[in-house]
Amino acid sequence: MVLATVLVLVLAAVGIAVVRPGPVADWLGDEPTGRTTAPAAEPVPVAVLAGADANAPMPTPEGVRSALAPLVGVPALGDRVHVSVADVATGQPLFGLGEDAGTVPASVTKLVTGVTVLAARGPAYRIPTRAVSGAAPGEVVIVGGGDPTLAVDRKGFYPGAARLDDLAAQVRDALGGAKPTKVTVDSSLYSGPVFEPGWDDDIPTGGYGGAITALMTDGARSDVTRAKKDGADGNHWAERVSRPDLAAGRAFARLLGVPAGAVARGTAPAAGTATPGPGAELGRVESLPMVRLVDIMISDSDNIVAEALARQVALARNEPASFAGAGAAMDAVAAELGLPADELTLADGSGLSRSNRISPSLLTDLIALAGDGSRPELAAIFGGLPVARWSGTLADRFETAATRAGAGVVRAKTGTLTKVHAIAGLVSTGDGRLLTFAVLTDEVPPDGLTAARAALDRIGAALAGCGCR
Repeated sequence: MVLATVLVLVLAAVGIAVVRPGPVADWLGDEPTGRTTAPAAEPVPVAVLAGADANAPMPTPEGVRSALAPLVGVPALGDRVHVSVADVATGQPLFGLGEDAGTVPASVTKLVTGVTVLAARGPAYRIPTRAVSGAAPGEVVIVGGGDPTLAVDRKGFYPGAARLDDLAAQVRDALGGAKPTKVTVDSSLYSGPVFEPGWDDDIPTGGYGGAITALMTDGARSDVTRAKKDGADGNHWAERVSRPDLAAGRAFARLLGVPAGAVARGTAPAAGTATPGPGAELGRVESLPMVRLVDIMISDSDNIVAEALARQVALARNEPASFAGAGAAMDAVAAELGLPADELTLADGSGLSRSNRISPSLLTDLIALAGDGSRPELAAIFGGLPVARWSGTLADRFETAATRAGAGVVRAKTGTLTKVHAIAGLVSTGDGRLLTFAVLTDEVPPDGLTAARAALDRIGAALAGCGCR
């Protein structure tokens, strides 16, 4: 109930509505849609999320240990298995195994990125993309603000995203009858390398990562139509353009009637006193609110969005908008939130880097903080959290007889790299008590993906199926 209430407050403050079907709406606190008739052929919905009971008895440490001890030491999880389990309402630790040890987290990193950007920017913040007058006559400068979801037109990958055709229309209005002759691309907001040095060699061109620039469209996807079709089938791999800022600049130039040969990188002039004049703003579009960007990042495990949000933390804390600056800023915000920042080392915001280290106890502390109602804005991380056997990266998990108890009652972010497997999130016990748990492993055999995932699912299912008292 606390989670539902604080999330509704966050969404109301931002001024958007998120409609969830059936039992998911009950958990998130959505109002009924008001539909007066239902299709006759529609079956009775299967329960997806069980509601937590605020008065449910809390498990005992002994009970949790009894349930998990046989599961955490199995060979499928390798030689480094670190676990933390805690009660959400009270924050009380219930089980730990190497819980304070920094471990390679893979995509579970996105939970830290989500919480720190919500704390630093707030759920209503929108990322701007601007167009300004250049120093030369006829020059229009497009200034990237770091919105990775920016679309060229209404056919973009991310529903509701800001669009370049809207920006171009504003520019034409501002220029009156004057015709632009040159487009300059200013992506100087970001600094440092476009690929994190700790990424595996295949990540820059592997379809899940890409060059991180302050201006891009559609998460740097090169074929949006195909990516949308694949995404609808649950496949988030997509070929990415090698220079996202220039690709976006050329798309903007086409909309303005400027030839591709008249597009180049540069920087916008400082705004002067003359209007219009060099640096004068000709148009602006803004991204979806931060609460929706976090939702996209977590539900789709979108690495490009994650890196953009990490840089928003850096900008909010006056750090360089680089991989290093974002890592330092997220560490600082975690400390401000009272989390054990000495158990956190971040080289990126997506979790693609093997240089990242996060302890399981930091993750359970973070989830408990987001869920206990003390910081309502942080509850937005729960909106996109995958649901066991129903959505996101958990849609096809928790399906066996040994794990089915977790279906619909485990909501968690997963992480996967070669030899690294992780899960962290929420689970309702058999008595209805809401717990947070995190299991991180980073020495699994390279060919052990399937077995490791099954072993992680058994841990979540064990918590879901017991009162643990």
